[in-house]
Amino acid sequence: MQPRLYRPWFRNGPDHREGEDVSFADINRVFGFRTVTVGKWVSKDEQQLAANLFFDAFCDLMLILSVPEQVISLNGQLSLTFGSGGRKHASAHYEANTRTLALAKNAGGGALAHEWFHAFDHYICPRVFKQAGRTDFASASWLEKTPLLDHPLNQRLAKWFKLLFLTDDGEQGNTYLQQAVSIDKQMNSFYFAQPQELAARAFEAIVQNQQLKNAFLVQGTKQSQEAQMGLYPADEHLLALQSVLFEYFYLLGRALDGRG
Repeated sequence: MQPRLYRPWFRNGPDHREGEDVSFADINRVFGFRTVTVGKWVSKDEQQLAANLFFDAFCDLMLILSVPEQVISLNGQLSLTFGSGGRKHASAHYEANTRTLALAKNAGGGALAHEWFHAFDHYICPRVFKQAGRTDFASASWLEKTPLLDHPLNQRLAKWFKLLFLTDDGEQGNTYLQQAVSIDKQMNSFYFAQPQELAARAFEAIVQNQQLKNAFLVQGTKQSQEAQMGLYPADEHLLALQSVLFEYFYLLGRALDGRG
């Protein structure tokens, strides 16, 4: 059976590499990750293929969010690993203690946007809230009513969290949240309704909803079992979330570029 990495990954974005191959060293140089680690069992051919896929995916994400390279690496605080340091039963994960985004060699493709937002959600937390623990996520802190630091960008992100979790009157959980709670109850677990999971699923659904498509960056928010279970925002909710979040990242990008 052909390894998943070697299967064709659909994308329709521009040719960021001008037809050339890139390396993981190039990825580190361009985006400024804290560290980039490739597993010792990853062959040279696999490294080359993966480096091209990662590079295109991160460039596509930059275009979708209208942000500069430093946002992708979270201002140099995010580490990236491929085929190394995996977690049992997880093809891709974000480790808050080490600020590391990890993808398995043959199974992590399509989950990059989801895991990247976990990293962003963690990174941004102490910059948005007055009290933030070392492994706290902004999404959970907002739902716990942690006081905001006063800044226009923080107000805009808080607006997105409110739209993400609550009904229009702000009095109760919306359909998206309630559906996740219902699924967790059926499974006797607490996973899908975790604030950081709700936020990451909404983010990946927004990314997949764009005209620019990259299956290595994101897939599965439309036809997957989770999608059929109602674990992604419904169309009208998704468009509203998209509008608010894109405005936030656009303004963040302008501020970082000195245009805000």
